[in-house]
Amino acid sequence: MADSIEKSGDNSHLGVHQTEVERVGRHSQPSSRPGSRPGSRPGMASRQHSVAYTSRANSITAAERARRNLNAKLANPLAEYSHAELEEMGAEYAHKYYIGDASDVRAFRLGAVLARNPAAYDSVKGLDEEELEILRKEYTNRWSQPKLLYLVIILCSLCAAVQGMDETVVNGGQIFYTVQFGIDNGDERSTWLTGLLNSAPYLCCAFMGCWLTIPFNNLFGRRGTIFLTCTFSALACFWQGFVNTWWSMFVARFFLGFGIGPKSATVPIYAAETTPPAIRGALVMQWQMWTAFGIMFGYVADLVFYHVPDKHNITGLRWRLMMASAMLPAVIVVMFVFMCPESPRWYVSKGRHSRAYESMCKLRYSKIQAARDVFYMHTLLEAEAKMKLGQSKVMEIINVPRNRRAMIGSEIVMFMQQFCGVNVIAYYSSNIFLNAGFSTISALSASLGFGIINWLFAIPAIYTIDTFGRRNLLLTTFPLMALALLFTGFSFWIPGKTAHVGCIALGIYLFGIVYSPGEGPVPFTYSAEAYPLYVRAYGMSLATATTWFFNFVLSITWPSLLKRFKPQGAFGWYAAWNVVGFFLVLFFLPETKGKTLEELDQVFSVPTHIHAAYGARQVPYFFKRYLLRMDVEPEILYEEESVDYEPGTRWEREREHRDDKVV
Repeated sequence: MADSIEKSGDNSHLGVHQTEVERVGRHSQPSSRPGSRPGSRPGMASRQHSVAYTSRANSITAAERARRNLNAKLANPLAEYSHAELEEMGAEYAHKYYIGDASDVRAFRLGAVLARNPAAYDSVKGLDEEELEILRKEYTNRWSQPKLLYLVIILCSLCAAVQGMDETVVNGGQIFYTVQFGIDNGDERSTWLTGLLNSAPYLCCAFMGCWLTIPFNNLFGRRGTIFLTCTFSALACFWQGFVNTWWSMFVARFFLGFGIGPKSATVPIYAAETTPPAIRGALVMQWQMWTAFGIMFGYVADLVFYHVPDKHNITGLRWRLMMASAMLPAVIVVMFVFMCPESPRWYVSKGRHSRAYESMCKLRYSKIQAARDVFYMHTLLEAEAKMKLGQSKVMEIINVPRNRRAMIGSEIVMFMQQFCGVNVIAYYSSNIFLNAGFSTISALSASLGFGIINWLFAIPAIYTIDTFGRRNLLLTTFPLMALALLFTGFSFWIPGKTAHVGCIALGIYLFGIVYSPGEGPVPFTYSAEAYPLYVRAYGMSLATATTWFFNFVLSITWPSLLKRFKPQGAFGWYAAWNVVGFFLVLFFLPETKGKTLEELDQVFSVPTHIHAAYGARQVPYFFKRYLLRMDVEPEILYEEESVDYEPGTRWEREREHRDDKVV
């Protein structure tokens, strides 16, 4: 269906209003107005294998061009206005919503101009030396930020640690509570119940928790949602310490999913909406790093409480303390979350523009910065509200080829984040080490070693993900993860205890080393940038639900898989999935590193079969260039296309339209 739509150019199938399509068709020449992009790069069509796609790109439908125009305008809705128009728009915005005094109106005049291109602050007239220095520091010293913004950063980091600790305290706890609940016999019932208890939070996340993100955020805001979800996490962890049956543990852990699901989607959004662009990407990336820190801290808690003896009338005190200890970071977050400002974007979306400006002023050094960011948020939300697609955004993801290819890429990386096998180790490493012949305390210590490696090697990912690219990292790490898992599984056949346990631990640690910079940070980063802006929220909801669902599948099936396949077969199973992941990435995952939103439209407009053929041709290219050391030019697949803006001054047309309505 996708190919037939692309060829036919039938606009009714694509859901773009005819007026927009006709307008785009009338102005097909590249515009010289600000914000338009140049044509294709010289010499690109000369590539032998790019010619087929180039000819197809030239016959792009008017409807698809309209979508790209809309997406480009969402990327910068102010691109077509002059300085004078922007100043007038900023002043009118401040007056309309009764924001501040004369100094605030001045801030919005200048801030509106800066919002179009923040890096061009030197060309904005009217800024004093102090304001210029503050704006300059955004680029020369990007980590020089107000103290309250650092409190927001601490909050987001602690929320990530809550997430990680919630996931891994069960690693040590299950060694002891399965005995007390009578599900440690190794029979089929015991293995499935052990998996069910481990996977209960992710079952809730996939089918209920993640889908509460949007209503929670609409009703309670970002801070309120973080407060609620951390409260849920704290109560559920406390509850886990008092259960006495497997089914009561299941209910408590299922309830924990209401804390994990919405929080995993809300905190990165809150970080993105409160931080300046210069550090936004780094902070969103740190979610994975601090989640890894929380995972490590969960292993620490298991070791700390291992030697706690039972008290009078209390059976299993140590596993109860292990399970309840995950409430500590959640309680800390609950205590100071309301010391941080609410998201200005959330205030703007609710029509509370004055509160949005007050909140932003607390997060920036100057009123100019705050006015710039609030005005841009307001303009972007207005642009989103004016979009008319002709069909639901869910259907836009499914029916539009560009969006569907983004969905395929996102779903591949989200699925493989689980089926690469990492959470088998995160949730069951202590049991794996026990089966390998470790003592209980040694198994818990070895699990801590994995947690430390997972955290330490997540730190360089902040650099490597933008240096080597998302696709290249995955193509490199998937084969290495497969080899590490095969090495781990085959090590169970090694005779002699010392070599046996040493090789098993080595295989698991090597897996952690290659996972952390690859499948660890890439999936959420890739999913967030692959979708166009107008369907991104829906795409990310799908991506989050996908990863939690397959997390549930993996964690519930591992004990039974281990019993049926033995360690060699179970690790071999996930090694095989890593090989599958390599080919899925090779054929179906376009690179998104360093691409603007307009360029991403071009990347995901390449038909799937053409990209798959391009991936197949990369294998001999790699062999010739890196093994035979031949001088071979890389193939360039993507061709840029211009973005057209409507001639005339939109600000003047809108103002004339309002004046006509008044008359």
